[in-house]
Amino acid sequence: MPMLEAQAGTLHTMAVNRTQPGATMPLAVRGLVLDANGTRLLGPLDLTLSHGSLSVLMGPNGAGKSLLLRLLHGMIKPTSGEITWAGEPLNDDHRRRQAMVFQTPVLLRRSVAANIDFVLKQRGAAKYATRSGVLEKVGLQDKARQPARLLSGGEQQRLALARALATEPEVLFLDEPTASLDPASVLMIEEIVRAAQDQGTKVIFVTHDVGQARRLADEVIFLHRGHVLERTAAAQFFDTPNSHEAGEFLAGRIVL
Repeated sequence: MPMLEAQAGTLHTMAVNRTQPGATMPLAVRGLVLDANGTRLLGPLDLTLSHGSLSVLMGPNGAGKSLLLRLLHGMIKPTSGEITWAGEPLNDDHRRRQAMVFQTPVLLRRSVAANIDFVLKQRGAAKYATRSGVLEKVGLQDKARQPARLLSGGEQQRLALARALATEPEVLFLDEPTASLDPASVLMIEEIVRAAQDQGTKVIFVTHDVGQARRLADEVIFLHRGHVLERTAAAQFFDTPNSHEAGEFLAGRIVL
């Protein structure tokens, strides 16, 4: 698609000085457990995430998908177990090499341009990216002076994604970023995400949308009741899931 090709070219231009991240991964968890008020929310869980594939997290509500993203990004601390980056305990330096986009965009009450300038300055990324290049790759260059809060829902999410990609993260976590958007906005965001993945960013994408998972996933990690029931190449997962729960989920039936 023309838009995707343009985005990929922009990302390539921005990434020419970037060290390829393959040597600094994988991101891994061992014996990961999260409890709250005496209730087990997640785990114990063992999982290794490496570059080279777009990983989609799927599962019913309450399976632990969003919690796992927040743990991997260091937003919350596990009750027990460990999270490592290239064999080292996850720390603030590692977090600065990650980015996260939520279902509801988190933006400054400033102009579109100021939102990008803020993150570039805070993360010291100006030498890698320019504001115009960042906005161009998400199709918002003509709205740079507009207040962010006046953008449409899809445009706001594209701006949130632009902020995340501006610092060229090695890992990008996406927590249902298109859940409330119109089809055209969904397609645009999927194109941007796939272009970022193609240029070396590891993408971990949470979605309930089976169609979206089919379009994007290289592999599917299926969670149920805080455990990974299966991790399977996308083609196999959608044709012949290994677990009963995944089969029921794909069939549109309620999974408890």
